[in-house]
Amino acid sequence: AAPPTAGVAGTIGSAEAVRMAARLPYGLVSLDLHGRLSFANTAAADLLGLPAGELLGTRLWASVPWLNDPMYEDRYRAALLSQHVTSFVALRPPGDWLSFRMYPSTTGLTVRISRARPVAEPGHGTFRPGAGVPAAGLVTISRVLGLAGALTEAVGVADVVRLVADEVVPAVGSRALMILGSQAGRLHVLGHRGYDNLRAVEDFHGTPLTAPTPSARVLSTGAPAFFESRQQLERLYPVRQAVRDGFAAWAYLPLIASGRPVGTCVLAYAEPHPFPADERAVLTSLGSLIAQALERARLYDAKHRLAHGLQQALLPHTLPRLPGFDAAARYLPATQGMEIGGDFYDLVATRPGAAAVIGDVQGHNVTAAGLMGQLRTAVRAYTTVGQDPRDVMASTNRLLIDLGVELFASCLYLRLDPEEGCAVMSRAGHPPPLLRRPDGRVRVLDLAGGPLLGIDPAAAYPATRVELPPGSVLVLYTDGLVESPGTDIEDALAELGRRLGEAGDAPLGDLADLLLRHSAAARERVDDVAVLLLRARPDG
Repeated sequence: AAPPTAGVAGTIGSAEAVRMAARLPYGLVSLDLHGRLSFANTAAADLLGLPAGELLGTRLWASVPWLNDPMYEDRYRAALLSQHVTSFVALRPPGDWLSFRMYPSTTGLTVRISRARPVAEPGHGTFRPGAGVPAAGLVTISRVLGLAGALTEAVGVADVVRLVADEVVPAVGSRALMILGSQAGRLHVLGHRGYDNLRAVEDFHGTPLTAPTPSARVLSTGAPAFFESRQQLERLYPVRQAVRDGFAAWAYLPLIASGRPVGTCVLAYAEPHPFPADERAVLTSLGSLIAQALERARLYDAKHRLAHGLQQALLPHTLPRLPGFDAAARYLPATQGMEIGGDFYDLVATRPGAAAVIGDVQGHNVTAAGLMGQLRTAVRAYTTVGQDPRDVMASTNRLLIDLGVELFASCLYLRLDPEEGCAVMSRAGHPPPLLRRPDGRVRVLDLAGGPLLGIDPAAAYPATRVELPPGSVLVLYTDGLVESPGTDIEDALAELGRRLGEAGDAPLGDLADLLLRHSAAARERVDDVAVLLLRARPDG
């Protein structure tokens, strides 16, 4: 039978459609993807025994006491997952039997409720609470189907493996899991759980897709394979006789996403395990969910590697040795998302001193990263031709505007003079540096500055001279070091200053790690972080 909402034609409005549904002789309800009722006609309310107003916004099996059983929620989830019409018969106390026929779509379910003939014995799509299939089995299947929502939140491949291992393996009663990815005509182990014999895992790695193994065959054919015992597996695949993994039954699920094979999921069982038709259907549907999540996760990981590689290529690989100063730098990407950061730093040896720069380009994408590389190169060029800090900043500002990218950047630029024991600094909307004096006192430098780069072509960037006696430590950083959700910037700066003051004469690399470890960025980095430390050597 066609679903009640199929084949609708005409030009009636929604109000008239509701009135028509209200006149139907059978119950009609609509459930969203979370199982909540968004519509119930009068007949449905009468059959369920509750006013329509009390049903709306609730879950059917939670609001109707005699439907409060995992088996009914399981039927709902099964219909949604399979996108096939599903039905069951339930007993409304004391003796009224009702038929529930569910018509799924990508937005939820339409359920037709009608009276049914009395049923003497459960079976044939009929369910009674506490009878028929053991409740534990139905809860297990429900847990497996509930994985769909969790998998949509998985980010990388490691997340997918963890979710499947934590949720599916215990739910279906298997003892171990292996997820294999397909690449360049071979299978590669992406993750596993529960294998004590790692040699068995190694045997899977690098298997050609043409090999006579179940993991390769299910992927090439697109059909799952279930082996209830070791004897059954080895009879069909003699090559498996050499693999002693300690398991006695297996489910091999092909992972097909967008019509393309992406891998194989292997579930291993400690004891011989029959796979009834219902369980095979659930596991097969589960394989489709895992495949879609795995495809998304592998794409994410690939983009993340590309972004990280590009970011590293745009930052200095090493820092030059400077006359009169030691230097150390650190860069940390954001812990959220996979976009490329715009933070940059550089150190340029000059005669007789050096120039240092740190900045942050607006945006987290390839455009911002490319612009960051251009700005770093431009600052180097302006430094090489001998411009002073004010002119370097003004030239970089005009360049950014002339590029027409409509992006802004903060920046702090300084010239170090080891002979004079000082630095001349110019700032463009960038967080102020911290200075630790030789006696351990720390202060935030109050530098005059101009607006962000890229806003006003006529902007001026005044310079400030700061004395740096031997043993002084200058800390340059981007805002990701002190900004974090729920953290006050002033408090974060104060904590950073306290840590810096207590650090003593620790090596600069250790000091940089200490500041990162105890900063706002250590808890949750919503932005990338760059830190550049400079120390005036006592020996000059």
